[in-house]
Amino acid sequence: MTSSIDKPLHGVRILDLTRLLPGPMATMHLADMGAEVIKIEDPGLGDYARTMGPVRKEVSQFFIAVNRGKQGMRLDFKNTGQREEFLAMVENADVVVESFRPGVMDKLGVGWDTLRQRNPKLVMCAISGYGQDGPFSQMAGHDINYVGLAGMLEQNVGPDGIPALPNLQIGDLLGGAQAAVQGILAALIGAKTTGQGRFVDVSMTDAVFAHNIMPLVAVNNFGRTAPPGRDLLTGGVPCYNVYRTRDGRFMAVGALELKFWEACCDVLGRPDLKTRHWSLGQKVGDSDAMAVKAELDAIFAQESLATWSERFATSDCCVTPILCADEAVDHPLFRARGMIERKTHPTEGEYWATGPAVKFRY
Repeated sequence: MTSSIDKPLHGVRILDLTRLLPGPMATMHLADMGAEVIKIEDPGLGDYARTMGPVRKEVSQFFIAVNRGKQGMRLDFKNTGQREEFLAMVENADVVVESFRPGVMDKLGVGWDTLRQRNPKLVMCAISGYGQDGPFSQMAGHDINYVGLAGMLEQNVGPDGIPALPNLQIGDLLGGAQAAVQGILAALIGAKTTGQGRFVDVSMTDAVFAHNIMPLVAVNNFGRTAPPGRDLLTGGVPCYNVYRTRDGRFMAVGALELKFWEACCDVLGRPDLKTRHWSLGQKVGDSDAMAVKAELDAIFAQESLATWSERFATSDCCVTPILCADEAVDHPLFRARGMIERKTHPTEGEYWATGPAVKFRY
């Protein structure tokens, strides 16, 4: 097992002022990579995540899930002495991460201009919904707003045509967490090579928009986005779709390439369908694609999830069961990779914890 001193960010000190999901997830990733993360909360309620959802004794499972591997302290920036204590900490820090609305840090006396005077090599990352400038910079928002404005949510529809809310917060996690990690690591390299720190402006909406690739491809190709549920990766082809089984569960068919589709058809006992594939001229979202999908609907409905999982287990064609989270926790894939383990929290008792998303080896 890799010790903390062997991790690539060992020696990097991060002061984390963030709350809820995006920032804490970003700094947890950095802690997993070896950084020393000091989570600083106000002396009142602190991070709102502490009380989101059921609380067994003191803090919620949500708070626990995104704050592992961090030290904690409380500071009131409205108090002159405690604000000065923070500024002294900045002099020996590498990164400050915050997620307040733009302008709040300046009002508290700990804005970028103040911090970089204390530490010219400092990297400061500000995570916000709409960025530090622009017409929406002062607007409040949440994940549903960010993915809605970026054109992502419109494509994620249920059978009734109403946009379905994914239980993976794409704006918060792709935009707020991963984009922040990316920007922080790049700025740290810049600070190391030039001696100059940087301000990292992360807009969660910008990040979702920048990654909303397939709808943009459709706009460039056809002048408009595809109808919801009818693009190549959203249900417009039978080879990349979800199918209900006899017991009301679902299988994920990801046989996007022709060789995988051909192997899938063999398992399904329908070799006659091999030539009805988008790469061979089948139009995405057209009548033939939907007709083949209907045939697969009927086939998958004949057997249970367990039966189909067993049949496809030895066929390399990108067909897998759709698991519930409690099933994923028990799955050998995540157990073998050390992605799930039982831990004990000092006040909340035992809980399941994910492992680090990125692993390093020499």
